[in-house]
Formats: sequence, C-alpha cells, structure tokens
Amino acid sequence: MSERRLVHVVDDEDAVRRSVGFLLRTSGFDVQSHASGVAFLKEVKAAEPGCVLLDVRMPEIDGLEVQQQMAQRGVGWPVVILTGHGDVPIAVQAMKAGAVDFLEKPFDKASLLRALAAGFAIFDRHDAAAASAQEAATRIAALTPREQDVLRGLADGLPNKTIAFDLGISPRTVEVHRANLMTKLGVHSLSEALRLAFAAGLGGEARTST
Repeated sequence: MSERRLVHVVDDEDAVRRSVGFLLRTSGFDVQSHASGVAFLKEVKAAEPGCVLLDVRMPEIDGLEVQQQMAQRGVGWPVVILTGHGDVPIAVQAMKAGAVDFLEKPFDKASLLRALAAGFAIFDRHDAAAASAQEAATRIAALTPREQDVLRGLADGLPNKTIAFDLGISPRTVEVHRANLMTKLGVHSLSEALRLAFAAGLGGEARTST
C-alpha cells in the first residue's frame, strides 16, 4: 500500500487510546487520538479523512450522538463502533445508522484489522466510482443553500456566468461558492464534485461534451 491510512481513535479511556494507537501504528496506520466525542467533533471539520474507531459509551455525548452529528455535518467517513460487554444492542443501533462494524472490548488485532479493512474498502470504492446516493446526499446536505444552488447549476452543465445570472449574483461570487463547496465536500476536482451531485440526483439535464 503506497500511502498510509489514517485512523481516528475516539475513546475517553487513555489506556485504550494508547494501546489501540500503538497496535495501529505498528500495523502501518497513521493515528489521531481524540479524548472525547466533543473533542473529535470540534476537530472533524479540519481533520484529514479516515476511518473512525468510535467508543459507544463516553461522557457528555455518546458514540451514537457523535455518529449522528457526523451525518448532520456531512462527514461520511466509515465508522467502527467500540463497545463494552453488554452494549451489543447499542452497537446494532449504530450499524443501522451506517456503522461499518462493531468490536466488543477487549478485541484482538485480527478483528480490528478486519473491521478497518471493511471501512477502508468503502473509501476505495468512493475513489473508484461514485458514492452511494445516501452518502452523497449526506455530504451535500452540509452545504449552504446557495452552495447547493451553485452545485446544481454545475451539475446541469452551466458555465459560471449563466449560474451567476440565474441566481442574481456575480460570477466572482459563484467562483467563491464553488471553491467553498469543493472544500466542504472534500473533493479536489470538479469531476469528483459532479460524481457526488449525480449520485445524489442533482442535474436533471442531459449533458453532452462540447
């Protein structure tokens, strides 16, 4: 694997963060540790994308709430839930909300690596093809209404000047919204943004290359 994968470890127990972090680093992963769900959510917007190992029982807000807020903010990173004994019903709830897998503490290295492999496979599918409709819609929902308008215009194949005219704003403002929406979507090219838009059902016009 040419590039190291990043794993966000979100757990309020220092011993867990240290032991899991050591295991992951010695297995070839990069690791960022977060001492609570609140701390993770404060940093998530500026953080590098990765798989999230998310403890389900934490003070202030629990793992399910963190997962819900990730979705509301359009952060569609794969989540693996960490549970204690007896928390399986909660883990099932997390799976229904989109978690990739769950692990009961104490878990072995093989189970952890297997769960992360499933999570990173989602990233690989996103790199190779369009995101699922649900994933795309979640990410686009994090945009402002005006940014969604601009994305919709781009998905219809309209140039910046036409989008600006339709929205009653300047072409320069369209460029600003376009740059902002690409940052929020975590994409590096217009084609990636358009794949998300099409997966979410934006862009009803038939598009032909000119």
